[in-house]
Amino acid sequence: MEIRDRVVLVTGAGSGFGEAIARAFSAEGGLVALLDLRLEQAQRVAAELPKGRGIALQADVSVGEAVQAAVLAATKTWHSPSIVVNNAGFTHKNRSCLEVDEATFDRVFAVNVKSIFHMVQAVVPAMRDGGGGSIINIGSTAGIRPRPGLSWYNASKGAVSTLSKSLAVELAPWKIRVNAICPVMSITGMFQDFIGGEDTPETRAKFLSTIPAGRFCEPSDVAQAALYLAHSDFVTGIELPVDGGRTI
Repeated sequence: MEIRDRVVLVTGAGSGFGEAIARAFSAEGGLVALLDLRLEQAQRVAAELPKGRGIALQADVSVGEAVQAAVLAATKTWHSPSIVVNNAGFTHKNRSCLEVDEATFDRVFAVNVKSIFHMVQAVVPAMRDGGGGSIINIGSTAGIRPRPGLSWYNASKGAVSTLSKSLAVELAPWKIRVNAICPVMSITGMFQDFIGGEDTPETRAKFLSTIPAGRFCEPSDVAQAALYLAHSDFVTGIELPVDGGRTI
């Protein structure tokens, strides 16, 4: 798929993976709608994109009405979205599964899984009527090769992978491709929660020892994977590890 002048929605676009993804699609000429719960963060990134080619929209992606409103705003600004990157995520702290309360569990699944339900309802009809599109869901190596202490988060990302495959099969007749990117740990906003303790050189070394490539994932790694999946017209239903060999 050619990206120039396509409308691209990126959730959680105010920092981390989402910011890098938004910048990457903008660099290829996309019209980028940056959705984030923190409007000021999205505005900061949008302001640094070429004039008229980025808009910041506040949205809690776990709320259907908020997602519908953001998609409508992007459509009114330009036209209906052809590419969506469901990047917004939430985790509980690394701890025993018995120590995570129900409200946190609900928030993990609302942001990581239910948000995709809301986005599909909001964008698929227009993609279908417009001849197709690309939906990219940000999963995690946690959904492929889980770590102890993150069980409920792991389960949510396993759901993202399975959901991506199921949607890929169901939406393929409408030329809508659905794929998942599964990054390994990155030093972004949720890093402290993932490690569960004090961020020390020793703690980082412990986690790095599980990544054969010997480094954490960078936001640019995920952005390049997203560009590949958006461009690749015959790739659908895959869970693409961006993990330096972590899941081997």
